[in-house]
Amino acid sequence: MTRISAIYIYPIKSLGGIELNASAITRRGLEHDRRWMLVDEKNEFLTQRAYPQMALLKTAINIDSIIVYHCNKPEDVIKLPLYPAAKETITVRVWDDYCEAQYAAEAINKWFTQKLGIGCKAVYMPDESKRKLDPDYALSAEDITSFSDGYPILLVSEASLEDLNSKLQIAVPMDRFRPNIVITGTNAFAEDTMKHFTINHSNFYGVKLCGRCAVTTTNQQTGERGKEPLKTLASYRTINNKVCFGQNIICESGGKISVGDEIIIIETAAAGKIISL
Repeated sequence: MTRISAIYIYPIKSLGGIELNASAITRRGLEHDRRWMLVDEKNEFLTQRAYPQMALLKTAINIDSIIVYHCNKPEDVIKLPLYPAAKETITVRVWDDYCEAQYAAEAINKWFTQKLGIGCKAVYMPDESKRKLDPDYALSAEDITSFSDGYPILLVSEASLEDLNSKLQIAVPMDRFRPNIVITGTNAFAEDTMKHFTINHSNFYGVKLCGRCAVTTTNQQTGERGKEPLKTLASYRTINNKVCFGQNIICESGGKISVGDEIIIIETAAAGKIISL
């Protein structure tokens, strides 16, 4: 039986994630997932691709705040509001998308600049900001996402990681791949062909395999970067010149998911054919 084995959100893009027992599903993905991100002086997004030290900033959520702390100094914390009061917006860039966002307070920006050693500002995506999905993969013209790389939810199976680790000299943990939903009870890479499935009566659709980057080679606990697992993945998971691991999915409507929930597969891609890149 295929079930959810773990749920993760990343309240601030490219910083540490939070493991949850349950999560609400919104039009943008899991609730609170990547509604905040850091931008440079040009208001362009920052990620671990260029700044692996971002992995060392961990996050937690209390009733009305996101708590951020450096993993080597957990007593040194800053709090960001889950829902900022400020209404003035600026235009920020995520890949080729431009969308409206709100600045954090200056004290918050100074904290991030000091901890990361780079000039940066924290920005929040308000409800009014609608970042549309690539129409080639969207279910409808109304589909949106947060500050994620491009899609609302990332799905990975435990079996896929086990398959990869069987080929590595040193196993890597799931956090290298920063999934939202982890599933168990499948064959390796079964998520590749999960075209339509339900969880708690909510409909989910696999729309695009996830092309992987240098973030997977960054140790999420130390910030150190190597060549694996990307080197090994490239040897057997290169598809259309992309190194693939995991499936980007869209939820057709809202709902709630919990660890242990059963996944009912409605439709798979044709035999031998994976979801398009």
